[in-house]
Amino acid sequence: MGDREPATSSGPAPSGGGWPPAGSPVAEAAGITKRFGSTLALDGAGITIMPGETHALVGRNGAGKSTLVSIMTGLQALDEGALTFGGQPAPRLADRDAWRQRVACVYQKSTIIPELTVAENLFLNRYRRGRAGLISWRTLRRQARELLQSWSVDVSAGTRAGDLTIEQRQFVEIARALSFGARFIILDEPTAQLDAAAIARLFGRIRDLQQQGVTFLFISHHLQEIYEICDMVTVFRDARHILTAPVERLARAELVAAMTGEAATAAQQHGREAAHRPSGEHVLRVDALSAEGAYDDVSFQVRAGEIVGLAGAAGSGRTEVAETVVGLRTAGAGAVEIAGQRPRPGSVSAALAAGAGFVPQDRHDQGFVPEMSIADNSTLTIPERLGPSGFISGRRRDALAQSMIERLAIKTPGPALPVSGLSGGNQQKVVMARAMANDPRLLVLINPTAGVDVRSKEFLLGKVEEIVRSGTGALIASDELDDLRMCDRVLVMFKGRVVAEMASGWHDHDLVAAMEGVDLDA
Repeated sequence: MGDREPATSSGPAPSGGGWPPAGSPVAEAAGITKRFGSTLALDGAGITIMPGETHALVGRNGAGKSTLVSIMTGLQALDEGALTFGGQPAPRLADRDAWRQRVACVYQKSTIIPELTVAENLFLNRYRRGRAGLISWRTLRRQARELLQSWSVDVSAGTRAGDLTIEQRQFVEIARALSFGARFIILDEPTAQLDAAAIARLFGRIRDLQQQGVTFLFISHHLQEIYEICDMVTVFRDARHILTAPVERLARAELVAAMTGEAATAAQQHGREAAHRPSGEHVLRVDALSAEGAYDDVSFQVRAGEIVGLAGAAGSGRTEVAETVVGLRTAGAGAVEIAGQRPRPGSVSAALAAGAGFVPQDRHDQGFVPEMSIADNSTLTIPERLGPSGFISGRRRDALAQSMIERLAIKTPGPALPVSGLSGGNQQKVVMARAMANDPRLLVLINPTAGVDVRSKEFLLGKVEEIVRSGTGALIASDELDDLRMCDRVLVMFKGRVVAEMASGWHDHDLVAAMEGVDLDA
């Protein structure tokens, strides 16, 4: 089932005024099911997108949005269901040209090659050649100018793509997609890195292109934008389709309730009531922290024995602030103080020396060295405790690692096993072990339960509670509600600024609305 491809369409997508046929959707996914091993990523989900509309697809992380996009762009085969374009079955996965004629996706992370010119990017791998097989650069630049002019993209064809603004790169990607013949464009978080003026210009271009017969699927965490630019909205939750409705008829509170599964008027209170925690000294002070393009004027404190959440959607700045605290990033302005010390900005080792422990966002890239042993990985931050004068005692290292294995219930035959041989949940426990190894005064965790099973998630969060009860302070940067429920208070970030603070006992509905930038009273 997992290798099955959509049925082959006979020939390229028709173009011009007759496609799609009158009354037919530009694209329709019906009853789509997709599994990745034991994980059900889509469960009979679907969406219908009509010509000329801008249709929003929204949902919390894990709702199935990205999986649907990968299927609708031919990057993944569906397991069950049907996908059609203009009433015709989707092409074979291998027929990339046919897919490009039907649909294109402009991703949050640009696919433009910075070292090439705009013209070279527009016609990459399809340059016209003369009789001698040589590329005619004059013809290429002329074609690029004509393409950019036809879609009103105000960019010079000869400009190096790396010199363009983020906004200009998006317009070039849209023009490139349209040059293949596609009139259905998926925009994946297009405003995440744009300022307000650039967003207004992008929305203006979307409306202009709609008038020219282009249809958009708009994916965004910023729900306020849905009401500014979209005609229809579809909500996914827990891998299923929940609703599709005209935007103008759907109240903001109803949209958030559909995403969270919680009614605004009779919401069950979530999050535990704050346990009695010692109002100890501050173990973290963040003062007027700013970094261009990431966050602006962020200030807060964390006390010993307190858990503070830093919540926000993608592009909110929450991850960047947490990474600045532990030295993975350098702020342009402001100060960080850990347990009474001001570590050197941009230095992880200085932050660790000041008393920080750290669980990074991506355990595979930042959390561990796969082929190194559990013992080596879990003691990376404490070489001074492994032996005198820089020498490592294998016996001492293994003893420390074994104590962590027992403390965190890591399932392994012993400390010598490479971390690559562990399950995802046990790998994350090794990352937690490394963070705990130096007996931190402050524990900073970014998406600490991402990609782990339910039992491992509960265990890891319980371990954080245990550590905090001993007098450590904790900062949890996450958009996962289960991670945030344990916090004494949650600071919500939106577009780089702290916009709300919520005490323990918040409602899912209210927290998600703040994270998504929705004014429920509008």
